[in-house]
Amino acid sequence: MKRNLHIALLGLGLASPVFAQGNVSIYGLLDAGVSHVSNQGGRSVKKLDDGVYTPSLLGLRGTEDLGNGLQALFLLETQIELGTGGIIPNSNMFWRQSYVGLSSPGVGKLTFGNQFDFMWDNLAPALNDPAVLAGGLYNFSGGPFAKLGIPRNLTGGLDWDRTAGARVANTAKYQSPSIGGFAFGALYGFGEGQGDRTVSAGARYERGPLGIGAAFTEVDYRLPGAPEVSIRNWGLGGHHVFGSVTGAALVTTARNEQSGARVYQARAGARWNFSGPWSVGAAYTYMKGNDQLDDNHAHQVGATLSYAFSKRTLAYVQGVHQKTNPEAKAHIMGVMDPAGASSTSRQSILRIGMWTTF
Repeated sequence: MKRNLHIALLGLGLASPVFAQGNVSIYGLLDAGVSHVSNQGGRSVKKLDDGVYTPSLLGLRGTEDLGNGLQALFLLETQIELGTGGIIPNSNMFWRQSYVGLSSPGVGKLTFGNQFDFMWDNLAPALNDPAVLAGGLYNFSGGPFAKLGIPRNLTGGLDWDRTAGARVANTAKYQSPSIGGFAFGALYGFGEGQGDRTVSAGARYERGPLGIGAAFTEVDYRLPGAPEVSIRNWGLGGHHVFGSVTGAALVTTARNEQSGARVYQARAGARWNFSGPWSVGAAYTYMKGNDQLDDNHAHQVGATLSYAFSKRTLAYVQGVHQKTNPEAKAHIMGVMDPAGASSTSRQSILRIGMWTTF
């Protein structure tokens, strides 16, 4: 594929000598399936839903060797809707990630652009969030917490701890090299114009079967004609591999610094590769809000049984159930309609899907 890409660039007259010392590749993740939501706004819903097991992504990345271990690098990544063939609605082409930077084995990596903060980097892809082991999007943080009041959020409370992956525009980000398994990093979002100012930092330890990640992110949301809103997130998680079983646990919290609204969660789960291509993952989550969130709480369980046809392709069956206190309305993360909450304190999703990567 890399050779074909180089030929195509030459044919368009876009190749230059820099590519002789570099590497450019295209990659992707694709997920689609049918989901049945038991109660969405008072009725059951069946739908083709994609980007659940993982986001459906298409990306272009490259590096150039500058000598003495120093590399230039870039990444352009978009998230697509397989059901329509388009990108996520109301999003720019490379809204998922877009950055350029430098890296060195002894110094670390410095990048500039549109990037994830450390609530994502140090928790989910590092396997320190059990939601990943249990089957992805539906297992991340949702619940009856709209009064948390996160600006530019579909309900004000979906993915309230940012572990499902929130980008920050106009950023500078540094990530250190691993020293004895320990690494750290920091990010600053400049909040240009009416943009949001963001500060994030994280530390991670990985050694053999053990991994631990910690992260902090504070976003100062600047809305035209409205007071600034600051949302502060903390997270600490870890995982351990026991042969064919990977177990993980996570604690996160979010606080609205202006209203005092706060929610926290504890999640634990595991994935077991129990027979050849077969594996099963499951997670349990408890979420609790304070007085400003009407003391709402939620219990959630999720599980996924998958069969791997190859290293790149699998099929799966997934189930998720959330139960809140009687006064609240359940709302599972991934039901992205602003009116997607259940009309009762219970909501369930049953899904059959397929996933592949290239």
